[in-house]
Amino acid sequence: MSHRRISKGKAVLAGAGAVGVAAAAILLPNANASQSGTDDGAGGGAGQNPRTVSAASAPELVARLSSQLGDDYAGAYYDAAKKQVVVNVADSGGSGSGGDESAERVRASGAVARNVRNSMGELRSATGTLTRDATIPGTAWAVDPRTNQVLVTADTTVTGERWDTLESTVRSLGDGVARIQKSAGEFKPFLEGGDAIFGGGARCSLGFNVTTQDGTPGFLTAGHCGVAAEQWSEAQNGAPVGTVQAATFPGDGDFALLTYDDPATDAPSEVDLGNGQTLPIGQAGEAAVGLDVVRMGSTTGLADGSVTGLNATVNYAEGSVSGLIQTNVCAEPGDSGGPLFTADGTAIGLTSGGSGDCTSGGETFFQPVTTALAAVGAEIGAGGAGTGTGDAGSGTGTGNDGVEVGRDH
Repeated sequence: MSHRRISKGKAVLAGAGAVGVAAAAILLPNANASQSGTDDGAGGGAGQNPRTVSAASAPELVARLSSQLGDDYAGAYYDAAKKQVVVNVADSGGSGSGGDESAERVRASGAVARNVRNSMGELRSATGTLTRDATIPGTAWAVDPRTNQVLVTADTTVTGERWDTLESTVRSLGDGVARIQKSAGEFKPFLEGGDAIFGGGARCSLGFNVTTQDGTPGFLTAGHCGVAAEQWSEAQNGAPVGTVQAATFPGDGDFALLTYDDPATDAPSEVDLGNGQTLPIGQAGEAAVGLDVVRMGSTTGLADGSVTGLNATVNYAEGSVSGLIQTNVCAEPGDSGGPLFTADGTAIGLTSGGSGDCTSGGETFFQPVTTALAAVGAEIGAGGAGTGTGDAGSGTGTGNDGVEVGRDH
C-alpha cells in the first residue's frame, strides 16, 4: 500500500493485523455494557427525566456541573449503556440525603443525581495520604466515582512489608473511603517489543501529529520513550526522522514532544487503520469515567475497553507518575506512546504503561492528550481550536483538529 511519508512514520501505531473503521464502531458499543451501579433511582425528580447524552458531550456537562456544585460535587461517570451522565452529590450535612439543591440542579441539567457519602475533598485527601505514606513501586490509585471510593491497585511485586504498609495506610483512611484490588501482572512502562519507532535500542509507538508553537510539524509519544533516546527512526538502526524537544517522565505526566527532522513533512489529520481505511480525528478531548475508548499500538494493534479512573497515580519502578487516565484496555510492551481515542474521532490519550497483556487482561494507564498539548504548547494536526487544556480530573476539554495514526506495511 502506497502512502505519504508521514503515513509510513505513523505506520508503527496500529501494529499487527488490518483493522477497519467499522471494527472500532462495532467494538465500542459492546464494551462494559453498564456502569451505573445500583443508584440510578436517585436521579430524576418529579417531571424530570435524565436525558440521553453522547459520549463526546459528557465531559462538558460534567465540567459544568462540577463547577456549579462546588463542595457538593463528588465525581461523575458516563453510563454508556443508558447514555446518561451520573453525578455524585455529597452528603455534606450528614443527613444521608445529600445536597438537595445540588441534586435538583443536577436533575435539571438532564443528568442523574446520585447521593453519596464521600465528598471529593475527602477522596482527594485520601489520595494525598496514599502519596505521602504508601508511594510503593507496583501500586496505583485513582478516584472511582462509581463506588465513591479511591481504588488502590497493587501488582504482584507488592508483598511482605510493602503490602502491610499499603494495607495499613488504606485502613487508616476510614471505612468506605478506599479499597484494594490486586493486579495479576506487574506495573511497567510498555517500552519494548513490537514493530515501532526506534531510538537508542528502545522501541515505542508514535502518537498524535501536532503543530508546534513555531509552526513546524511534530508528534507526541510517551515521555518514557522521550527520555530513553533523543532521536527516533522508522526502522531499527535507520536514519532518524524525529528529534525530542521536550519529555516528562516520571512526575506530572508521561509525554514527549518530537519534531520531524524534515520541516516539509505532511501530517494529515486522520487515523490510518490499514487496508486503505482511515478514521478522521476531529478534536482532542478529556476522558470521562465510563467512556468507551479504542487504543492502537505497534505490538497488539486495536484494543477496546473503557475509562475506569481519572487523575490516577501509578508508581512504576522508575518513579511515580500522576495525572493519568486509568482503563481496562489491554496493552503490551511496544504499545507505549500509541493513541487512545473514541470511535467518533476524538483523541483522548497516549499509552503510558500498566500490567497484564492482551491475553489475560489488566490495567493500562494513559497520558491525557490535552494536558500534554498544553504543557508543550502544541496543537493537534495542522492546528485548530487550541490546545484543549483542562483538568484531567474534571473531565473538561476543548476540541482540536488533526491526528494521524497508522500501521506498518
